[in-house]
Formats: sequence, C-alpha cells, structure tokens
Amino acid sequence: MSQSQEATPTELGTKPVSKLLLQYSVPAIIASLVTSLYNIIDSIFIGRGVNAMAIAGLAITFPLMNLVIGFCTLVAVGGATISSIFLGQKNLDKASDVLSTVTCLCLLHSVLFGGLTLLFLDPILIFFGATAETIDYARSFMQVILLGSPISYVFIGLNNIMRATGYPRKAMISALLSVAVNVVLAPIFIFVLHWGIGGAAWATILGQTAALIWVLAHFLSKKSFVHFHWRRGFITVGLLKRIYSIGLSPFLMNCCACLVVVFLNKALLEYAADGMGNVAVGAYGIINRTTMFFVMIVFGVTQGMQPILGYNIGADNWNRVKETLRKGIICGLCITTSGWILTETLPDTISSLFTTDPQMIAIAREGFRVYFICYPVVGVQIVIQNFFQSIGKPKVSIFLSLTRQLIFLLPLLWIMPPMFGITGVWASMTGSDVLAFLLAVGTLWYSMRRHNKELQSAK
Repeated sequence: MSQSQEATPTELGTKPVSKLLLQYSVPAIIASLVTSLYNIIDSIFIGRGVNAMAIAGLAITFPLMNLVIGFCTLVAVGGATISSIFLGQKNLDKASDVLSTVTCLCLLHSVLFGGLTLLFLDPILIFFGATAETIDYARSFMQVILLGSPISYVFIGLNNIMRATGYPRKAMISALLSVAVNVVLAPIFIFVLHWGIGGAAWATILGQTAALIWVLAHFLSKKSFVHFHWRRGFITVGLLKRIYSIGLSPFLMNCCACLVVVFLNKALLEYAADGMGNVAVGAYGIINRTTMFFVMIVFGVTQGMQPILGYNIGADNWNRVKETLRKGIICGLCITTSGWILTETLPDTISSLFTTDPQMIAIAREGFRVYFICYPVVGVQIVIQNFFQSIGKPKVSIFLSLTRQLIFLLPLLWIMPPMFGITGVWASMTGSDVLAFLLAVGTLWYSMRRHNKELQSAK
C-alpha cells in the first residue's frame, strides 16, 4: 500500500475530525471486529471439536491471557501514544526512537513473563479456578501461547505504533492477516490432525507470525514516516518512564480483569446449583467472548481516536480534541447498545453457537439477560477512560479502570451472590458497570470544567 493512501501526520491537525475518525477508526474497528470474530470462532471450534469441558478450560485461561496481554500493552499503548505526540511536534527522530525501544521492551517482557509463568503454570491455573476436569485443557492451551509470546508481543507492539504513526489501513491488514491464517489453520489442527485445544493455540501463534513479518517489512522500509534507525540505539532510556506511565493504565486494567475473572470463576464454582460449577464457568466463557466482541469494537474506536487526540494535544488544539471525544462517545454508546439488543433477544442462539449442552445454554441465558441489561453505558465509560490515557493523563485513566473492574465489582461480588446465588454474580457485574459509568461522566465533567477555567484565566 502506498504512503499516499494513508494519512499524513499534518492531516491529523487539519482534516475534518469526522473524516479522520472514519479513516482511523474504521480500519481499527474492522481489525478489532475480525479479531473478536476469530476469538468467537476459535471457541466454537474448541466447543464443537473437543467438548464442553474444553470451553470451561478455555475460560479458566482468561485471567492468565489478560496478564499476557497486560504486560504487552504496558509497552505497546504507551509507545503508540508517545509516537503520535512526537508526530504532532514534528519530531520524527524521537518517534523512531520509540519504535526501537518498544521492540526491545516487548521482547524483554515476553521472555521474562512467559518464562516465569511456564515454570509455575499448574499452580497458577489452579489458583485461577482450574479443576481436575479442566486443568488439562487449560494447560495445553497456555503452554503454546506462552512459548509464542515473543512473537505475539512484538507484533502487537509494532502494530499499535503502525496505526498511531499514520498507517491505519496497514495495521488493519496485519490484523486481518493474523486472523485469516488462524481461522484457516485452527479447524485443520483441531478436526483433521486432532491436536485438541492446543491446536487452536498453535493456529493463533502461526497467524501472528505471518502478521509480524508484514509489520516488520513496513518498519524496515525507509518509505514509512517512522522506521528503524538502529544507529540511534536500541533502547532510549529517557523514553522508558513516559512509555510505562502511559501504558500503566491498560496494564492495570488487564491485571484487574485478571483478578475479576478469578473471583468470578470462584463465585460461579461456589454458587452454581447442583454441582454445576464447571458448567457455569463455561457459560461465563461464552458470555465473556460475547462481551469482548462489542468491547473490542469500542476499543477500535478509541484506537482510531488516539492518534487524532495525541497529535492535537501535541499541537495544543483543544477544540479538535473535544470534538473527537464527543463523536467517540456517541460511537461507543451505539456499539454497546447494539450488544444489549442482540443478547436480550437472542441469548440461546448465541450460546448454541458454542455448545450443544442444554445446561450450559440455560445458565448462559440468565447471565446474558441480567448482565447485559445496562450494557449500553459500558461503551461510554470505555471511551472516557481511554480519552484520559490518550491525552497524557494516565493517573485518571488508571483510576477509572480500577473502579469498574475492581473497586466496585469486588464488594458487589462479596455482597450479592450469598443473597441471590448465581444471579447475584451476574448482577454484580451490572452494578459495577453502572457505578463506573456515573463516575467516569462525573470525572470528565469536572476535568473539562477545570480546563476551561484554566484557559479563561490564561487569557
């Protein structure tokens, strides 16, 4: 794809925001949508090609997968945000320094985290809720994912920078390539070669390998705005603090998601009636995949917003920053409202895609109906949280992510399940989303009001 087909850095400060948001968000949304569809299809292959307990085993890996992603986004998101800010400041050399630093940090994180986790994999999975019936499935999946983490980390890190530095379509293509290879290989590994749940993991890593080759070819070319300059060094120490401070928000968000899934799995195992704990965990796995489908689309919107916000923050153009935020909130609200409509009207149809187990479908039906009742507000909360991250206020973003996934949810999980059983587990998630939404809106209103006062006093 030629450079002329992508946005130039200066267009981020001059082109109409609506057109920029479409130009950047649509490729990111498509990439996120396809990735989400892959996760769903992969789960369908596992549920249909292995068995219902394999779905439960996959659900057990969700907390660990959140940690895997967390240690990657700690670097990737911070690097992408800083690189777009440097572009707004017309500093291409610094943006290139971010590229090499992110690559090295991704490799370092993957080796340290993946190696340590492999050493203690079984105790970790048991802590996360694995039982004798599910641990073999969870172990088979995670061993492959952890071995391939250097590939995954570098691909995700560089793909984020590709999007942030003016190449949203190329970033979309790399995601599509990863998913396409994955979807082709997964059924071969599972249904033809009978590699079980481990086959799905191998398909994931091989898909990311193909995409990584594409991304590396882009950044090794001097035709791109930002490319590797190894003579400038591998790691720029002065960038580390900025990368980690901005990336800390999504990192903590993924860590919180890890803790939350652990507590949710344990609550489901404890409060599911008639010894149906493993089935309930599998039902939550179906709900989680469906939830992430819509959340990932909202993340696609926030990824499209990020370079626009970063550039205009660097250029001190707050009118365009506010316009981008306003339109992003509307998009987020529409996306999660669509999720609410779909899950409230077709819960059994969604569940039957993953499994034929009638008990799992029945438990998932109640979960869909209770949890998704206030789901529309989730899109707004996610956009606001990522807005603060994109404008260089990581502490606010971290606070908002902690409230939704930890501060509000854990007390509700302690109070409601003993009173209402498994229904209380689903209701705890709903209550946490509503409280987090109200706090996010209040925080945004206060921040904007304070900023306007500062502008008026400066005049």
